[in-house]
Amino acid sequence: MKNLKTLIITFIFLAGFSVSAQYDAKAEFNNIQLSYSKTTSILFPYPVKSLDVGSRDVLVQKAKGVENILLLKADKQNFPQTNLTVVTSDGNLYSFILNFDDLCPTLNVDARLRIGDDKSLLFSLENENQKEIKEYALLALSKKNKVSGLGSKNAEIEFKVDGIFIHQDVMYFRVFLGNDSRINYDVDQLRFFIRDQKKSKRTAAQEIEKTPLLCTGEFSRISDKSQTIVVFALSKFTIPEKKKFTMQVFEKNGGRHLELNIKNRHLVNLEILGNL
Repeated sequence: MKNLKTLIITFIFLAGFSVSAQYDAKAEFNNIQLSYSKTTSILFPYPVKSLDVGSRDVLVQKAKGVENILLLKADKQNFPQTNLTVVTSDGNLYSFILNFDDLCPTLNVDARLRIGDDKSLLFSLENENQKEIKEYALLALSKKNKVSGLGSKNAEIEFKVDGIFIHQDVMYFRVFLGNDSRINYDVDQLRFFIRDQKKSKRTAAQEIEKTPLLCTGEFSRISDKSQTIVVFALSKFTIPEKKKFTMQVFEKNGGRHLELNIKNRHLVNLEILGNL
């Protein structure tokens, strides 16, 4: 009987320790120590869509040229405890408690390792849910249906669209870039825009740039004798009369530039992606 009591007490102690450890791990993650003279960085799994800091005594900004890293620093010595709220493009909400500690600040936080139960949010049309877009882009990448006649070739480089898909308010273009030469093809620039089919001599050509929401893979270099296929996701659009949707790819430090044009008739039979 004595041994049984000892066993029960030991079990309760270990269970309590386990719960306490999980709580402390989460508390340690949520509590960030900031310094006046050092910068703290927080890495998120997806781009930051919105943020709110509870006090002007804390400076917060995105890292230059990067959408998923926040940089924080105290703007005032010994500021009162405050908080930071962040929403990322995959629909997750992150909350942090910010404290001042000039001697031992938190230098790096990886939000991808977070222990928590964040709730998903629904974004408006202007802030598409990138996690869902990525899933449908990968679905478009795996589809067997193909379209033909949308391609361009130049000096053993082939550029073509072999699939056009749509789900709700996002269109997905499956793009093939092949390099049959012995020289690597380095992409300097890739452009998507709507422009006039024919340019009048008396009027300036009008171009409407389209910025991709997402690309499924690496598109910066195509090695010799190789190819790549990726999907670009763009907000849905239609092509006005007497205009065309143009894709251009330019070679870095080279002249093997390619261009292909898509007209409204090519969008008539685009494939609808069903629910995942």
